[in-house]
Amino acid sequence: MLVDWFIVLAAIGYLSILFAVAYVADKRAERGAGITSHPYIYALSLGVYCTSWTFYGSVGRAASSGLDFLPIYIGPTLVFILWWLVIRKIIRITKAHRITSIADFISSRYGKSSRMSILVTVIAIVGIVPYISLQLKAVAISFNVLKQYPEVIVPSYSPPIATVADTAFWVALVMALFAILFGTRTVDNSEHHEGVVVAIAFESVVKLLAFLAVGIFVTYGLYDGFGDLFAKASAYPELVKLMTFEQEGAYTTWVTLTTLSMVAAICLPRQFQVMAVENVNEPELRKGAWLFPLYLLAINIFVLPIALGGLLQFPGGVVDADTFVLTLPMAHHQEWLALFVFLGGLSAATGMVIVATIALSTMVSNDLVMPALLQLKWLGLTERGDFTGIVLFVRRSSILLILFFGYAYFRFLGESDALVTIGLISFSAVFQFAPAMLGGLFWKGGNRSGALTGLFLGFVVWAYTLLLPSFAKSGILPHSFITEGPLGIEMLKPYALFGLQGLDNLTHALFWTTVVNVGAYVFISLYSKHSALERVQGALFVDVFRYADQGPRSQIWQGSALVEDLFNLLVRFIGRARADRAFSNYFRDRGLERRRVTTADADLVNFTERLMAGAIGTASARVMISSVVKGEAVRIEEVMKILEETSQVIEYSQSLEQKSLELESTTRQLRAANERLKELDRLKDEFLSTVSHELRTPLTSIRSFSEILSDHPDLDEIEKSRFLRIIVKESVRLTRLINQVLDLAKIEAGQMEWVVEKLDVARVIENSVEAMSALLSERTIQLEKDIWANLPAVKGDRDRLMQVIVNLLSNAVKFCDPKKGRVKVSVRRSGPELVVLVSDNGRGIPWISREKIFEKFHQSREGLTDKPHGTGLGLSISRQIVEYFGGRLELVESSSKGSVFGVFLPVEEDQEQIRAGE
Repeated sequence: MLVDWFIVLAAIGYLSILFAVAYVADKRAERGAGITSHPYIYALSLGVYCTSWTFYGSVGRAASSGLDFLPIYIGPTLVFILWWLVIRKIIRITKAHRITSIADFISSRYGKSSRMSILVTVIAIVGIVPYISLQLKAVAISFNVLKQYPEVIVPSYSPPIATVADTAFWVALVMALFAILFGTRTVDNSEHHEGVVVAIAFESVVKLLAFLAVGIFVTYGLYDGFGDLFAKASAYPELVKLMTFEQEGAYTTWVTLTTLSMVAAICLPRQFQVMAVENVNEPELRKGAWLFPLYLLAINIFVLPIALGGLLQFPGGVVDADTFVLTLPMAHHQEWLALFVFLGGLSAATGMVIVATIALSTMVSNDLVMPALLQLKWLGLTERGDFTGIVLFVRRSSILLILFFGYAYFRFLGESDALVTIGLISFSAVFQFAPAMLGGLFWKGGNRSGALTGLFLGFVVWAYTLLLPSFAKSGILPHSFITEGPLGIEMLKPYALFGLQGLDNLTHALFWTTVVNVGAYVFISLYSKHSALERVQGALFVDVFRYADQGPRSQIWQGSALVEDLFNLLVRFIGRARADRAFSNYFRDRGLERRRVTTADADLVNFTERLMAGAIGTASARVMISSVVKGEAVRIEEVMKILEETSQVIEYSQSLEQKSLELESTTRQLRAANERLKELDRLKDEFLSTVSHELRTPLTSIRSFSEILSDHPDLDEIEKSRFLRIIVKESVRLTRLINQVLDLAKIEAGQMEWVVEKLDVARVIENSVEAMSALLSERTIQLEKDIWANLPAVKGDRDRLMQVIVNLLSNAVKFCDPKKGRVKVSVRRSGPELVVLVSDNGRGIPWISREKIFEKFHQSREGLTDKPHGTGLGLSISRQIVEYFGGRLELVESSSKGSVFGVFLPVEEDQEQIRAGE
């Protein structure tokens, strides 16, 4: 028997599991063992797209409009299959600029405009609050239906007078608590919310299993499969219509819904959050591009069967179609299935609300509240030493306020529309982001004025044609507003604006918002000026793959700033430890000593601004950076003057300039080639000198000791044995030298013979260590091994891989501490790669030389007092061997305490793809 207290206890138990999942995921992430980089977790987190609208509302729409529910899922499927390069571009930009939200994204594209971020945030809040209310409505209705068990009664739900007695109120509070605990733990929102992402992935599994369970029950429990169900439905003409496209305006509706859902898959704040902000690495998208559409297919297989089954079981409309998923198991006394379905619906609702509130709270904090607070000089916030508390307080308060508004909308306005209708209103709101966002990705000519105007006009038309009519249906506005238009002006009727008739309400609204939004964006952008920063940002966004390796340089900036001032400013927002780590990495990567650099250049200013943007958004970051930078952005008049002069030169001497550029390019290439030839000549001389020396030394030893043995046959046996050992040792050395030269020649000529087989890397490591045991013992080197169990196989050449490992071990022995030498070999799996790390405790290698050491003939002298031994070919040959099998050989870490070299090999299944693509 499903009584109230048992249902509540089950819901509490499920939400407790959700908290536990998020907590464990966060703890794993803190230990460096996070799992959100797994493509399956990423794909499942994208399942936050499927809310209670999917779980309950899709069946309701199918019961009334047939196949019209499908475009909502065809849209995102098309996006991820056909537009995955667009998504990849969005992800790349988000990472390069430390974007924290869709408002941050659009604002950054158009010159980091605070007005743009404010407008996007306002539209997102107004558009998504009804969507949040939809989730609360779904949970409240499903609870009230389930507690009637065993009776199937769908009460006309109206919120009780006492808020504390309302199910939706308590659900909203629990969602707020979860979002605060796991979504606002740090101020840097560009960092990943591991706990939230894993919890959302878990919820995606729960709601999918619940929906499939009820679908299987209806199709194979109440009927004998799809054929039997459709055959029984075919006996009713009104049900036959639901299985065809014969309904009037069906094709227009499909185009509208598909277009809206395509945009929503990218522009919904929660989708942007999980798709771009929470993305750990771009390769996740490759599997997500087909796993997410597969998920959508799975969760929609039984939508129409459940709808038809509900209409057959409950004829005459006695049960609301939105509740068929729940009432069908109840009607047939499947109480445990009904409870599981309730938890699935709860899962669908909580996932959306949690991610949406985290995304919206970030936008409210970074784009509304913090910029406003920083502008109020009398508050003295710019002088405050620590901002982290304020930022977190604002975000947490924003979560509570957003959920309060969602609950208020549910209580006072949410009863007039079905679940799907509320969802479509929200989809239409975020559709207004599309021209500015997608246009900004591919058109450098789009500017802030055009995007702002288009976005504002589109929002106004959306509110007039969709939002205000929903108020009229709720009784807040007179119903005559819909039927007669304001003040009786028929040309202004919201569902027939300017006399446009014959379209459904949604298509009508989409048409007018597109006309004014896109029209204003294009027209004003073409006939208004661009600021210098807009031009730079436009180039960085449109050509992101060209500038990705150079890092974002979003400012045209002139002036000066002190490194210490920038550092102290950053400490106030992200903490001293993280700021110190970020600055240390910045200077190390550029081969600079931090303590010797006092004046910051434009690159460091931009670097600091991007770090701050991750905590407080681009608009607020610009305000704070301006407080310590002594300088200003280059004025647009200066840029335009240069552009005009350049245009005149191009107009009168385009041909000459082209030839000059070609000549200059050729000259640079010749100069570079000449320098390279000089370098190669120098390296050749050094190589010949080294090889001559290396050949002469063992040959001399061999000859000398051979002559001694020949001239003195009566030598003591002990002496003879010692001389023979020396001869053997020098012979091995001579052979190794000759083999290295031959190997290099064969590899570069493409004539190397490879014996490719499945390799147990752990065994190869053991064999390599055994081969080095004599040298390790001779030098009294302490060797440590850390090899994971059950490692996957790789494909490669056993002897060549041993050659690589032996070379790395030999180098480690050569450069480790001569008194207390320690060498460590570790093998583990990291995602699609097997990683072999060889470390020593020597003096290390300068980080600036991390690539130079892999050049042919390069010989490192770090840690050696005399001339280094060898030809300088070992690392070069080793890297070419590893790269042949799709792997990488890199200097992973180096400091005064030693160096760490890493061999990264693709595991067998990934390597098959690499070799097939060659």
